[in-house]
Amino acid sequence: MPLPSLYVSEDKPQPWSIARAAAYGASLGAVAGLLKTLGLTHQAIATSIPEIAGAALGFALLCAGATALRNFIARRLIWSELG
Repeated sequence: MPLPSLYVSEDKPQPWSIARAAAYGASLGAVAGLLKTLGLTHQAIATSIPEIAGAALGFALLCAGATALRNFIARRLIWSELG
């Protein structure tokens, strides 16, 4: 079975939303930053806000970059052969 992101149905293929991927990545990064900050002690550290923001930004950029790369590859290699 082909990968879901590379599967071409009868519908017109569409690129993934980079903004949506960045929002999901920022959410995951914020959760990861909170888990790292709170750890097992469940005590928030006052200087943890930059760490949480950094994790959210890093995950957002990573997810947006992966989505942009997927769209580029799909546009160049997959969808160009269909049209």
